[in-house]
Amino acid sequence: MRRRRAAVAAGFCASFLLGSVLNVLFAPGSEPPRPGQSPGPSPAPGPGRRGGRGELARQIRARYEEVQRYSRGGPGPGAGRPERRRLMDLAPGGPGLQRPRPPRARPPPDGAPGWPPAPGLGSPGQGPRLGCAALRNVSGAQYVGSGYTKAVYRVRLPGGAAVALKAVDFSGHDLGSCVREFGARRGCYRLAAHKLLKEMVLLERLRHPNVLQLYGYCYQDSEDIPDTLTTITELGAPVEMIQLLQTSWEDRFRICLSLGRLLHHLAHSPLGSVTLLDFRPRQFVLVDGELKVTDLDDARVEETPCTSNADCTLEFPARNFTLPCSDQGWCEGMNEKRNLYNAYRFFFTYLLPHSAPLSLRPLLDSIVNATGELTWGVDETLGQLEAVLHLFRSGQYLQNSTTSSSIEYQRIPDSTIPQEDYRCWPSYHHGSCLLSVFNLAEAVDVCESHAQCHAFVVTNQTTWTGRKLVFFKTGWSQVVPDPSKTIYVRAPG
Repeated sequence: MRRRRAAVAAGFCASFLLGSVLNVLFAPGSEPPRPGQSPGPSPAPGPGRRGGRGELARQIRARYEEVQRYSRGGPGPGAGRPERRRLMDLAPGGPGLQRPRPPRARPPPDGAPGWPPAPGLGSPGQGPRLGCAALRNVSGAQYVGSGYTKAVYRVRLPGGAAVALKAVDFSGHDLGSCVREFGARRGCYRLAAHKLLKEMVLLERLRHPNVLQLYGYCYQDSEDIPDTLTTITELGAPVEMIQLLQTSWEDRFRICLSLGRLLHHLAHSPLGSVTLLDFRPRQFVLVDGELKVTDLDDARVEETPCTSNADCTLEFPARNFTLPCSDQGWCEGMNEKRNLYNAYRFFFTYLLPHSAPLSLRPLLDSIVNATGELTWGVDETLGQLEAVLHLFRSGQYLQNSTTSSSIEYQRIPDSTIPQEDYRCWPSYHHGSCLLSVFNLAEAVDVCESHAQCHAFVVTNQTTWTGRKLVFFKTGWSQVVPDPSKTIYVRAPG
């Protein structure tokens, strides 16, 4: 009986916790709630508050106009304005005072790049965009994290697909500092929500394989604020630099190549040259090994105006750069060069050269040095990264590096060695030596270069470049059948 009561109590607590999290998802943005915790009343506006309501209205108007500029900024992919709801309607007594309707679903444009089919989410040009109805029966809600303005949750849709939900963080710094200054909770929410709306518009307008996919959005009432906005996006894993440094060079190069392709797209986007003012690893996620930008609320399209070169200084913690001021009164390439130097200092310098194939290191060093000195633009940088990819994928980097081994290896098909592992670095598996090779000759070279290697197992698995994954072994005392693998053992003598 006591066990039954404990089980019932545990089930009740679990149901209460899940219900609390789901409630927060529809009051988007706050931290995971503590049982019994109340958000507390909004502070009343005081006569001594700096700026007053007029200043708050001016800031909302400025952000509204910025969103409108990006929404109608050219005929690029994903063109289309978001619906005008109470969140966007600044005129007192306007149509925004009506009860909001569920957001209308819109299918993505046919053939839009960066919109591959996702399980349960429809395919390009097929099926509606996700809206409020998709969030009614979500499961597995998990709080992912929050920043200055937004909070992110991970949920699973009824069809089984996992997505990310973004919303204004009700307990975040952005909303909290605004409420303390102006004492207007609804107005401050609208100010913060325009950053989320700007990000939603930019995700739509800048569609690309290295820009996080926007699946949909939902407007609905929450707490004392009408029309809170939740965006539904592709789910990615956070970028953890310490973990990336322990991965294979091939995977690290893929991240740098993804970043190079993204910066090229931003420099030539339908909106113009886009710069990421907040460019840190936490603004990106990894989706199936590809790097994607997820945080665009601090992106800027406009180039910096100038009257002389002195107005065109790019300032970074370690050094500064002075760019030319054009005859049209704009700093030439400042958006592009800001992105490129940030890519150098946060990604390239750490991920590109280390443990790379010896024959590729001179080219990789030139990429790191040129981006660190800003002697190249994004076009040349991407061209050199693509050249590295071609050399690596085609095996040309091996032409003068592999040697003809005098030691013969015996082939044992349809077999594997289940044990006798040793560790190497970097490996695709932390408990064994699992590396990728271009061909059998490279696998022999690797085995000959490891003192403890006396056999290797070629699998039928390949990496993103098409290279075979191979286990290197200390021996072959136990061989078992496996139709998907082939053993090569060092011949005696």
